[in-house]
Formats: sequence, structure tokens, C-alpha cells
Amino acid sequence: MARKEKPAKKAKEPGRLKQMAQVFQMTRRYDPNVVWAMLLGFLGGVAVGVALALIFSRDSVFGIVLWVIAGVLAGILAAMLILGRRAERAAYGQIAGQPGAVGAVFRGSLPRSWRGSEMPVNVNGRTQDAVYRAVGRGGVVLVGEGPVSRTRKLVDDEKRKINRVLPNVPVTVFYVGPDDDSVELHKLAKSVRKVKNTLTKPEALAVSNRLASLGTQMPIPKGVDPFKARPQRAR
Repeated sequence: MARKEKPAKKAKEPGRLKQMAQVFQMTRRYDPNVVWAMLLGFLGGVAVGVALALIFSRDSVFGIVLWVIAGVLAGILAAMLILGRRAERAAYGQIAGQPGAVGAVFRGSLPRSWRGSEMPVNVNGRTQDAVYRAVGRGGVVLVGEGPVSRTRKLVDDEKRKINRVLPNVPVTVFYVGPDDDSVELHKLAKSVRKVKNTLTKPEALAVSNRLASLGTQMPIPKGVDPFKARPQRAR
């Protein structure tokens, strides 16, 4: 009788420390200064702990030890926060300029009070320039992905469509591309967060539902032309 093959063991996911080490290595390749930034954050936390120990517990050894431990923990937390910020910036720096980069930001870093899809609402199939839309208490945000000279028409078309159905809702426009006045990809979420709130939560939800009913203007994939399609021959 043939031996039954044992099912292959599933590859174990890396542990938390290994994941952090991988994130650190990836970030350091893109941003070598992350080591010094993390070190300064750690030393800053320790220095604050020591300073507080000397101010509030100068005559108590136990109090000094507690303050120093608290400073070390604060330093570790500061270093981790710095690593997280730099890692996010490094990750977005690697995809900046590629089609769909704005969608990646919308998927992972959009503020909680905003709703946006990683799929664009309008795309130029020839140049791959795209327009993305997010809705929140600040109204509607449109993001043109690509050079302003090429994406401005796409954005203006989408803005006119929104103003036609929602004339009283403010529309804010950002461009992410190679132009000097464009928003850098890693700063896009922060820019959206700074948009001033003008709607209530129910109003923002109603705007999102209304725009969702409009659909998108996605082009037919390149190479597929329904007017040139030929029926298959019967065998």
C-alpha cells in the first residue's frame, strides 16, 4: 500500500519581534537616518525620566528608580513611534509615482472620519492617470494622481458632476504627482485630515451614499475592444 503523504505544515508567521526587525531593516534601507532619530527619541525619554526623578524624588532611591524605569519605557515608546512614522513614509516612498499609489493610502491611512475607496472614480486608460474620491465631515475630497497638466481635466469633470448633484457640498482638490506644488504621497492622509469640517456625521453619510449611486467612469481594459471582437467558430 502506498504511504499516505503527510500534509505539508503551514509556514509559521514571523513573531512580533521578527516583524519589527524586518520593518526596521526595510526602513533603514530607505531612510538611514532612522537609527539616529530612534536613538534621540529613546535618549529624550530617558532624560525626561531622570529630570523628573531629580525634581520629585531627589531624596528617595525607590522613587528615582521608578522615574528612571518610566523614562526608559517612554524612550522605547518614542523610538517605536518614530520607527512607525518613518516606516510608513518609506513604504509610500517606494510606491510613489506608480498607478494606484493614492488608492494604497486610501486603503491604509485615510482618517477614520473619512470614507474612500482604493479604486479610482475616473481613469485615463492611455496614461493611467486617475482620480480618487473620499467623503467625510469636510465634504468631498478629490485626488488627482499624475501630472496636473493631464489630471486637471479628469478632476474638473468629476467636480462638475459632484456640484451638479450636490451643489452645497464643498469639494477640496489635491494633486499627487511630479509637480512641485503637488502633495507628497506620505503627506496625503495628513492633508485630508486638515480639511475643515462643514458637515455632520449623518450629512457626510448621506453624501457618501448619494455619490456611491453615481458609479464610476472606469475605462475598458487596454486591448479589449467590443467593436473588434469576433465570435468564436463552432467546433
